[in-house]
Amino acid sequence: MIYRVGLTGGIGSGKSTVASLFKECGVLVIDSDVISHQITQSGGIAIAAIRTAFGDDYIDTSGALNRVLMRQLIFSDHAAKLKLEAILHPLIRAQILVQVDDANINNTLASPYLLLVIPLLFETLNYRELVQRTLVVDCAETTQVARTMQRSGLDEQTVRTIMASQITRAERLRLADEIIQNDGNLDILREQITKLHQHYLAISSGIG
Repeated sequence: MIYRVGLTGGIGSGKSTVASLFKECGVLVIDSDVISHQITQSGGIAIAAIRTAFGDDYIDTSGALNRVLMRQLIFSDHAAKLKLEAILHPLIRAQILVQVDDANINNTLASPYLLLVIPLLFETLNYRELVQRTLVVDCAETTQVARTMQRSGLDEQTVRTIMASQITRAERLRLADEIIQNDGNLDILREQITKLHQHYLAISSGIG
């Protein structure tokens, strides 16, 4: 069974950037956000259940999840958030396992280990059991807010509401096996990832 490292971090912490740098090292990346988008696009396997649970208004004219309306709902209604998660998380987890199995059987990149990008790794227990090591991308909360506003066009209050729905920064850091600091210097970020890659190579090969 190929070794699995779970990458997580708060919104706007830079998980995608970190994942892309690990890819440059030859590491195979499985991203739960990518899977989430796939299963909620037109024809996605989650659409029927979402339509049944929330109604036609939450499916757009193309047949995909209406992300704007759903975001507004789940950050104002905790029960709705739990209902959506009950639909999505089992499907996402199942797809992750399919991709992990595929990597074990047909690892065309000869990846020494897998990087599983799971934003809610610590919030969702069924995800935590998928990985053997946890890596947290961390930055100042003000940086998280600024990055997310710039990237998504959301206002500050909405971003902070999303952050408040996740575990605290302190708790995330406490649970991490390793931490990457990502406050904007790409060279420093790359240095950290190079060192961690060597660390995970040793661990996954049984040397570390």
